[in-house]
Amino acid sequence: MTTNRFFTLESRPDGELADSDLRRHEQPIAAPAEGQIQVRTTCLSIDPTVRIWMSDIPQYMPPIELGAVVRSLGVGVVEQSANPGFAVGDRVIGMLGWATHPTFDPAVAMVQPLPAGLPLSDAKVLSLLGLTAGPTAYFGLLDVAQPREGETLVVDAAAGSVGGLVGQIGKIKGCRVVGIAGGPDKCAYVTETLGFDACIDYKNADVGKGLDEHCPNGIDVCFENVGGPIFDEILLRMNLNGRVSLCGLIADYNEAGRPVPGPYNFGMILMRRLRVQGFIVIDFLDRYDQATADLLTWARQGRLMTTEDVRKGFDALPQTLRELLRGEKSHGKLVLEP
Repeated sequence: MTTNRFFTLESRPDGELADSDLRRHEQPIAAPAEGQIQVRTTCLSIDPTVRIWMSDIPQYMPPIELGAVVRSLGVGVVEQSANPGFAVGDRVIGMLGWATHPTFDPAVAMVQPLPAGLPLSDAKVLSLLGLTAGPTAYFGLLDVAQPREGETLVVDAAAGSVGGLVGQIGKIKGCRVVGIAGGPDKCAYVTETLGFDACIDYKNADVGKGLDEHCPNGIDVCFENVGGPIFDEILLRMNLNGRVSLCGLIADYNEAGRPVPGPYNFGMILMRRLRVQGFIVIDFLDRYDQATADLLTWARQGRLMTTEDVRKGFDALPQTLRELLRGEKSHGKLVLEP
């Protein structure tokens, strides 16, 4: 391969991402300048936050500039290096972007080498150790929500890459864990494979009634990924001094920049003296090694399971992101091999 294929953002999406919002390029691979590396991308993480980055709204990172490569987490192999910290052949993880053979400054792209000999596929690396998966679950639950043994933890988007790990870590810490997911197959995966105590099918059941059934003593901790009506039902059932770790609001991502309703039950934050804390995993970058060590230990012990939905083909990137935001993907971590 002598060319680098990449997508740039050409216009801000209005609602769902359109193909016309992007431009596909094919150019010769650029040799690295001093301090840079050139990487062959082997696997890209498909994450809801990519849609947020495309919008010109206040957010935790600058929006993707028009004309710039679409930002995305990925795993790759160093093919050329002009940086003493990286050798040809190193496996790396970081913001590689929607590109097959990018050249960049690794510090700017937050790229780190993976441990030598790590016995995980690239898809499994993104599923367990990628910032938007394992470390998000780890810090969002343990640091932000601070669950205690015997408490009830509710996780929505429980069949997803973050929610599935949150619930399993909750079980490791001695919590009763109830998931919310869409469809009987996803709910079966959440309980039978991931080991949640129960799972509510929001597509085919009344979420409020399900929470009443499976959380008879109320909810102590909520790991919130979705927002919208599901979050409203959870708020109504939070216990006094409960904690909400706010990780995402995927229900509204295609409405970025537009007014959206709710939560209608916001008053429960006052009535139940809840602590609601939003967080972004990059706040914990200096402790990434700690999360990696614990996640790998639990995985080796068989206490953490991950599933990857692997798509193929660089040109499928836009459609794959659309499917994720529509809730059309299967369970687990959605990744793409270009």
